[in-house]
Amino acid sequence: MSTDRQYWVDALMRIARPVLQALSERQLKLRMPVESWHEDRRQYAHLEALGRTLAGIAPWLETGPRDGEEGRLRAEMAQLAREAIAAGTDPKSPDYMNFQHGGQPVVDAAFLANAILRAPTELYDKLEPKVRQHLADALAATRVIRPVFSNWLLFSAMIEAALFRMGRDWDRMRVDYAIRQHEQWYVGDGAYSDGPAFHWDYYNSFVIQPMLIEIMDVLGDQFADWRKMREPIIRRGIRYAAVLERLISPEGTYPPIGRSLAYRFGAFQHLALMALRQQLDPTLEPCAVRCALTVVIRRQLEAPGTLDENGWLRIGFAGSQKELGEGYISTGSLYLCTTVFLPLGLPPDAPFWQGEADWTARKVWNGGSIPIDKAMDDELK
Repeated sequence: MSTDRQYWVDALMRIARPVLQALSERQLKLRMPVESWHEDRRQYAHLEALGRTLAGIAPWLETGPRDGEEGRLRAEMAQLAREAIAAGTDPKSPDYMNFQHGGQPVVDAAFLANAILRAPTELYDKLEPKVRQHLADALAATRVIRPVFSNWLLFSAMIEAALFRMGRDWDRMRVDYAIRQHEQWYVGDGAYSDGPAFHWDYYNSFVIQPMLIEIMDVLGDQFADWRKMREPIIRRGIRYAAVLERLISPEGTYPPIGRSLAYRFGAFQHLALMALRQQLDPTLEPCAVRCALTVVIRRQLEAPGTLDENGWLRIGFAGSQKELGEGYISTGSLYLCTTVFLPLGLPPDAPFWQGEADWTARKVWNGGSIPIDKAMDDELK
């Protein structure tokens, strides 16, 4: 295993193990502290931690090595993940989660659904039949929630995509509404607005681009007009990932703009996803993307105060900074950061894990030559 890959695995374990271990013992609600500005966030925090952690670890569980030290660790964590799903969806479990009260459950049920799509064998097919039923029932229970007129439309659509993958009844209208509305919200050069107004933030990476692409992976062939949307969605995704890569400074920092900065390096979920899919812009070397993301992960994860004394994430951007958490942020929310680790789903001999290279900002600030950046051609919109 390369030094970087070992660090990524170790970092992911530091973040994910407390969540999955506690859930496997049905003690998450007892063990996980809930740091937030509002006490009512406690009713959502546990599903947040489960869905977001699994969304990030899923590709590694599904396609990681089956032998050696990493393979043994992967098998252990896959078993913990299945036990975590059982604990969170069993109505008789002390860790049974809230899937229908308030608006937030549709968000994190969608991250759980996304995890199922990223690891269908490990996180669905290998579940016991009664757990599969509990999971499907829990996801379907979120249909009572009306999503906000924003990126939230994709949460409802993602849940339907997972139900389709499970062989359950699924709602075509929820999917159609989400993808057509985001087509209306495309603003050019690979970016979507989050609702009617464009915002400077990382929601194209936290939610919009990854979920659009992965929903279309599952359902894009269901109708001819959906099929026509797939190629432009991918092209936009390639462009937006290239923009994200250019935002990483030579020192591994990036602009602290917009809301939800407490998701830390989850801001690079989309770049990580496109690396996993091996659909990076041709100007980007996969190993350079790895080097950039590794420096970002190190800077934020190793900042003093990022984890508490028991290994739980704390609200902040560079360490513990509770003041940077919006009212909807709680300890559970923070586990969206695991999505930066999606490329662990690539085998160790993939180009992403081989060699060293400077990323765009480091190269140009050191006097090197880089391709001239230009807006994408949207003629195929």
